Amino acid sequence: MRAALLQLTSSDDPIANLQVTTGLVRAAAKDGADFILTPEVTNCISNSRSHQRSVLMHQEDDPTLAGLRNEAARLGVWILIGSLALKAEPPEERFANRSFLIAPDGSIAAQYDKLHMFDVQVTETETFRESAGFAPGNRAVLAKTPFGTVGLTVCYDVRFPSLHRALAQAGADILTVPAAFSPATGPMHWEPLLRARAIETGCFVLAPAQVGQHSVSTGKPRTTHGHSLAVSPWGEVLLDAGQQPGVHLVDLDMTHVAQARHKIPSLQHDREFSGP
Repeated sequence: MRAALLQLTSSDDPIANLQVTTGLVRAAAKDGADFILTPEVTNCISNSRSHQRSVLMHQEDDPTLAGLRNEAARLGVWILIGSLALKAEPPEERFANRSFLIAPDGSIAAQYDKLHMFDVQVTETETFRESAGFAPGNRAVLAKTPFGTVGLTVCYDVRFPSLHRALAQAGADILTVPAAFSPATGPMHWEPLLRARAIETGCFVLAPAQVGQHSVSTGKPRTTHGHSLAVSPWGEVLLDAGQQPGVHLVDLDMTHVAQARHKIPSLQHDREFSGP
């Protein structure tokens, strides 16, 4: 199976971002990709809540979701929209950070709201309070495809091994970790965390990422780490996209999932314990 990780430098203009993303999806399909993945907040990167309120849509009206559903049907490919920032349904006033798996007929095969909110102070000048603007999800999500069962996660979720273990024990062969990762933590944490999740679960991990300096019309600009990664079930880095935007292809042999789990069947070795 050939996967394409799209590395984007999304702005705060959803329509402009859609044009770029659509072009890359078409290029990936032309290069033989069966499964095309975009990063977190594909449609809009913005730190301005007022700007988000002015440009974000509800799910049923969102042009990025509609456009990429049309592309999946036209090209006959699976697309993981890493996530979209969307207006939530009332009475929730915060936004949703929602990942979508789109089937080759354009239907929504699965959707997942990011569980863990990025509420951190990574440096003296870089603070995030994601929960102030986004409502957390409360449900883990799996989806079956012809090439394997996909477990959906988003960015900060990668720091919570129990979620990925639960997905793997429920049948996941592939874990998706779309991200807009901070450059303050990325150099030390991004690759080790993704490799750990792959090794612990015996899953392929596919992590398309935002990269670089993001253009904004209002509010504080943001920079992201890049380095979209594909990791094998044995923990080998199969693809590192560096800091180059565009299409990054990787071929996956899905038999490697069973091989890794046969060698190290740790998913079957849980034990109950008391304490601490």
